[in-house]
Amino acid sequence: MAAIISNIEAQAPMAKEPGWLGRAGRVMGLVFFTPLGGIGCSLVVAIVLIALFAPAIAPYNPAAISVKERLADPSLAHLLGTDQLGRDLLSRVIMGTRTAMTVALTALSLALVAALPLGLIAGYGPRWLDAVLILVFDSLSSIPMIMLGLAIVALVGPGVSTVIFVIVLYCIPSYARLVRTQTLSLKSRDFIKAEQAMNASTPRILFRHLLPNVIGPLLILACLDISTVITLEAGLSFLGLGVKPQIPSWGNILSDGFAVIRTTPLPVIAGGLPLILATIGFTFFGEALRDALDPKLSRERH
Repeated sequence: MAAIISNIEAQAPMAKEPGWLGRAGRVMGLVFFTPLGGIGCSLVVAIVLIALFAPAIAPYNPAAISVKERLADPSLAHLLGTDQLGRDLLSRVIMGTRTAMTVALTALSLALVAALPLGLIAGYGPRWLDAVLILVFDSLSSIPMIMLGLAIVALVGPGVSTVIFVIVLYCIPSYARLVRTQTLSLKSRDFIKAEQAMNASTPRILFRHLLPNVIGPLLILACLDISTVITLEAGLSFLGLGVKPQIPSWGNILSDGFAVIRTTPLPVIAGGLPLILATIGFTFFGEALRDALDPKLSRERH
């Protein structure tokens, strides 16, 4: 009996495969050496490096005001010019990169941590609990993002933590639904039934067998959502619902730029261009990563 169970467990996807570092390297090679994947990887690496070393890269203090140099044109001293308060736009864009990545990675990490157990419980637990959780997910998904942001800002005020909280609430339903769908599909497989026949505990089944098989698709979705989350943060900050005005962010730069757009378009360009590049980079990277992990999708599209 034990031998039969071992054979069944060996058929489980992603189980008993040694050398995960080698597999990760192979996947990243497939991602990088595709045209769109190479572009996406290059942009993502550049954005991450800028975010990590932003204080060392920024030529000026992004909050330093110089009335004499307000709305200055690009020059050797200020490569992207200055805004209406004389602040160096390049420095604000660089520090805004750190703000965008901090918000995106923190919010997505929290959403993943919350969605994983909820999705596993919904897919593997009793039907009444699944129905309750689905009702909660549907209720959260039905609330428009801007309305949710307005309600939370009215209660606690704007700030980085507020933006992160709004994004987490926005992402949890879709992530939990994906985990639930994967769990429902996997729990009828032979290796799960074999564990149940051996009276394996529910935590063992959830965390040893189901979790490793649902986390892959979830991470791919999170990679694809980074660009969406960055755009959401910029949009909320642009509307005054997100990061406080004194903190450099791409949304705040855009908001300040639109106030003086008839005088100069440079602040709008400085705030919008990195947002476009980040969206392109993370979208291309996520698409290439999905194709590398599931080649069937790539063949179906072509």
